Amino acid sequence: MSLMTWTKEQFATNVTQHDGEHQTIFAMVNQLHEYAGGTDRGAIGKQLDALIAYVAQHFGAEEANMIKCNYPDYKQHKQEHDKLVQTCLDLQAKFHAGKAEITPDTTMFVRDWLVNHIPNIDRRYGPALNGAGIA
Repeated sequence: MSLMTWTKEQFATNVTQHDGEHQTIFAMVNQLHEYAGGTDRGAIGKQLDALIAYVAQHFGAEEANMIKCNYPDYKQHKQEHDKLVQTCLDLQAKFHAGKAEITPDTTMFVRDWLVNHIPNIDRRYGPALNGAGIA
């Protein structure tokens, strides 16, 4: 069963690239959530590493587009991204050192962050990016 489902009504930013990336992130989090229910550490670690790398790339793409259009809330938005990435990198290091586990609570934390961030923070950049020709 999926932990989260992307819907246009709830999560669309109207920036095609970023909406597609968000859908991929949802799928990756859902897979990690499934693994957290009892898959071996090797598979969990690979999925965790892939998810963190993809999210970092996605945040970079969002931030580059915000810079292109002189998005006024860029600094605050980037701070939100940086905080999540640091939390994830800390968890990743602890996991690979055998000092932490990835549990359903872990993936629910990520879900909660995403279902708050995308509709309440990311959606705000849609009109600015669209106005700069980024659709």
